[in-house]
Amino acid sequence: MKNMLIIFFFSFFANNIIAQAPINPTTIDIVRDSFGVPHIFAKTDAEVAYGLAWAEAEDDFKSMQQLLLPTKNLMGRVLGKNAVAGDFVFALFRCAEITEEKWNTLSPAFLKLISGYVQGINAYAASHKSEVLHKKLFPITEKEYVSSSVFALTIFNGADQALFRIFNNKEPEAPEYNKKGSNAFAISSTKTTTGESFLLINAHQPNTGPQSFYEAHLCSEEGLNITGGLLAGAPCILHGANENLGWAHTVNFCDRLDEFQLEMNPDNDLQYKFDGQWIDLEVKTIKLRIKGIPLNIKRKIYWSKYGGTMKNKKGFFSMRLGANMKIGALDQWYQMDKAKNYTEFYAALNKQELSMFNIMYADKYDTIFYINNAAMPIRASGYNWKKTLPGNTSATLWQEFRKLNTLPQYVNPKSGFLFNTNHSSFLATATADNLTATSFAKQDGWEEYNLNRSVRFMELFPQSEKLSYEKFKAIKFDQQLPKKLQYMYDIEPMFLLDENVNIEIASLIKTFKNWDKRGNVESKGAAIFLLTYEYLKKKLQGQTPRVITNEEAIETFMYVKNYMQTNFGNTDIMLGDLQKLVRGNKEWSLSGFPDLLAPQWTEKMKNGKLKSIGGDGLIMFIRFAKVGLPKIETINVYGANAKIGNKHFDDQIGMYLKKQTKKMTLDKVDVYKNAESIYHPKL
Repeated sequence: MKNMLIIFFFSFFANNIIAQAPINPTTIDIVRDSFGVPHIFAKTDAEVAYGLAWAEAEDDFKSMQQLLLPTKNLMGRVLGKNAVAGDFVFALFRCAEITEEKWNTLSPAFLKLISGYVQGINAYAASHKSEVLHKKLFPITEKEYVSSSVFALTIFNGADQALFRIFNNKEPEAPEYNKKGSNAFAISSTKTTTGESFLLINAHQPNTGPQSFYEAHLCSEEGLNITGGLLAGAPCILHGANENLGWAHTVNFCDRLDEFQLEMNPDNDLQYKFDGQWIDLEVKTIKLRIKGIPLNIKRKIYWSKYGGTMKNKKGFFSMRLGANMKIGALDQWYQMDKAKNYTEFYAALNKQELSMFNIMYADKYDTIFYINNAAMPIRASGYNWKKTLPGNTSATLWQEFRKLNTLPQYVNPKSGFLFNTNHSSFLATATADNLTATSFAKQDGWEEYNLNRSVRFMELFPQSEKLSYEKFKAIKFDQQLPKKLQYMYDIEPMFLLDENVNIEIASLIKTFKNWDKRGNVESKGAAIFLLTYEYLKKKLQGQTPRVITNEEAIETFMYVKNYMQTNFGNTDIMLGDLQKLVRGNKEWSLSGFPDLLAPQWTEKMKNGKLKSIGGDGLIMFIRFAKVGLPKIETINVYGANAKIGNKHFDDQIGMYLKKQTKKMTLDKVDVYKNAESIYHPKL
């Protein structure tokens, strides 16, 4: 009874309440399958959202809270000095203010959904106080919750990188491909041996934390029935499959953010010129706290017509991007979840609240679709939008975004397939069906490059014959580099060194020359390559793409030799000796490296080993037949639960390492029939 009153208090008396009745948790079923994945069933979408919040909190409450911390200015207090910048960025980009300003743009159905979700997470916090990261974090309000998504997308869109550049007095850089990447494939039924449409969902995310994917199935009596992945704190599926369609996301690197230098008044250092007039900067002092430091740290934040503004040695600089001008991304994802066909799905995209991400789509009606989606500003010609722009004229103050139908996109190309691996959307299918870059504005900065993964996909994909489901899965799990490497720095001189001349590193040179360029655990050449990649990435950071010199090749081999000798006692090690998948106090030999179709990226651990901190994430293979529910297979790198000791903490690792999958279903009867446990959120 006491807990029921707490829930009612949170939902009714919290600031910024929604007209949504308190949810009765006994109306919600959380059904855990044999892998601990939650399937949430309830009458309404709002009740399902409550159940989702509760189930995810049971599995990884810490990650959910980390997303919410900046809404209460608590990142520094909880996570320390390395995180206090999050509190600063949240305030600088006015995530709370834009949420308040545009609150009425959210749909009534979504307002009910987030009310249910917020009730669920507040209820969990109230009944699990020992797990709460800070006493001031809960209860969270609906507006605070939505503002956290504005913050997350602002960061995703590159605001943190822009701030870092300005802080360090550096010029803007063209958006650079991040080797962490993602994969998404959509294959028409006309191109498959089974007569089904195929969809691959494979976002390469961190293995743990707020940006790792959480798997769930949501089902209501209001038309919601979808399974897939979501990031910490999302009230709906961010990519996955419902009964009729599915979609995948990959990160895109088109130019969505601009930086401006303000022309300051020599007689007033807080005024800037705009269209011939001096205008006052908006100034606000914020108080930041860092864990372990009892004093407030005061910092000034600035705002100009262009947006969030920072000062460095060269003056004042403003940043402008669409991500902190919109608050409805989660609302749009929710509409995508409930779409029944391509027309409804495209209508959801047309809301244009989601400011980034490639979208790869397939459905049971034999439509495949891909769009390079972005809040792309309509910029004036005559300026170099890749550099710092003059912040003194309305000519550079863009106000509108390109319409959805003007962005690079494909529907049902003749080739029967579409794919994206974070590479160019002008290289998305067969050559004859590709869009041309010259048809789109150069100042938008659309990607025009290939990557190892995109080239390798085209080497593997059978363009002149139909694709089997087995081949489809094999392409995703492939660990072979393409014939011609696509990395930023060309290491060909390393393959050309004469081992008879370079006696000190002869064995390494010979091993490297004989390497088949595969990333399997038994490969000794792959171990050399991974250390080479990490060394050159750090040494050549910021340099333009080029071929390394012979001297750099020798230097790199010497680094590899010294690293192996120091940490392993010899230079005859395999990739699996060097690279590990770690969960708790266990470790496994691990294949893969950056920019393979089956990738990994790492950080150093004890004894010179490299620990995977990201890579495949949640993998989903989906087959859409014209009749019946889709066939879905998934695998997650670790397991459904992030708590050490839980049996689902690492129970998918063995399957993942063997490139195996588990079956998922949207069939409610099957879910209940094979349930490991069925329960309501506990008060």
